Amino acid sequence: MTGSAPTKAPVRVADDTLRSFAGYYMKRAFNEVQADLSVRLKPLGLRMVTFSTLVLIVDNPGLRQSQLAEALAIERPNIVMILDELQRKGLITRDRAHDDRRAYAVRATDAGKQTLRQAMAVMRDHEHQVFDVLTQTERQALISALHKVETGPQGGPT
Repeated sequence: MTGSAPTKAPVRVADDTLRSFAGYYMKRAFNEVQADLSVRLKPLGLRMVTFSTLVLIVDNPGLRQSQLAEALAIERPNIVMILDELQRKGLITRDRAHDDRRAYAVRATDAGKQTLRQAMAVMRDHEHQVFDVLTQTERQALISALHKVETGPQGGPT
């Protein structure tokens, strides 16, 4: 017999138990956000983490690598790899800090600033597309709720 085998309808996996947890919804929503943003940033040679890193570098010229790692909640060895990537692309420079020759201060190049301007337009469009299902009030409530989860019951980092 020739031909292809009949395709079966996908089987729904029961995830009702998982859907009783807010964290599960957060993870599923994050996966959607990350997938969309990855596709949109790829033509600029950026990923979500390199975009976030570049934003902080542009907004905080001279930031040290250790400060950057802490701000992004990334381990120091990992921030070095991210900065290596951005430096290879000509988007940042790393120079010895003036007050501590063991530390490096990070700055965006003109190309890095230009790439960030383009990436910010991509990010605004991404935010509009992904969160268009929410009203402005719902979007603000979501941001407020996520901020509370991030900072914990005492209002500081968890």
